[in-house]
Amino acid sequence: MDRQGNKYTFLYASVMVIVVATLLAFVSEALRPIQKKNEEESKMADILRSVNIQTTTADVAEKYQKYIGDNVFIVSYDGQRQEADAKTAFDVDLSVEIRKPLTERQYPVYECHLDNGDVKYILPVRGTGLWGPIWGYIALNADKNTIFGTTFSHKGETPGLGAEIATEAFQQQFKGKTIFDESGNLVSVAVVKGGAPDEAPHQVDAISGGTITSRGVENMLKDYFKGYEAFLKK
Repeated sequence: MDRQGNKYTFLYASVMVIVVATLLAFVSEALRPIQKKNEEESKMADILRSVNIQTTTADVAEKYQKYIGDNVFIVSYDGQRQEADAKTAFDVDLSVEIRKPLTERQYPVYECHLDNGDVKYILPVRGTGLWGPIWGYIALNADKNTIFGTTFSHKGETPGLGAEIATEAFQQQFKGKTIFDESGNLVSVAVVKGGAPDEAPHQVDAISGGTITSRGVENMLKDYFKGYEAFLKK
């Protein structure tokens, strides 16, 4: 075969593409267990951060087992606990659930037992910011009303603006806020542009210059608290 001809060049290029694609597929498949483990540990770290437990790569799995372990379950929109083991509940993908109507979603609950005996209920939430998905975890006290802690994250929000939802300064505002009013009505927590009074039980300050992301956080909380409402009132 003429190595200078088009046919040889085409065949050579085709073989190289197949070889490279095969190698990439093999490497990807080989690394999949490691990637999955890293994703799970990152999720565990975020969950524990909502109750002020700091972790490292070396101890995150151990601390998750200590404080939460198998105390993970799924509730339905009407507040009923579903027949699902802890692993199934942990693996619920909110990026899939959020596409469903509120009444058809699966709602995971992480029950955390702290060293002092206090019980916290950690609820995962997911919504949309300015440039893409935002998500987080809300830890409630045993009264299922008062926020103990939060952690928020994002994909692609603007540094110094919408990305501020991932900062401790923004997240600390939620501590002590309540999601039900004195009559037991669900009001969630509003993210207020221009500043919220310190004593306001259901408001926090919005991010300066991050109006759309702030509104995304507010809508995300309202949406998911509505989904968990029946469970929280039980």
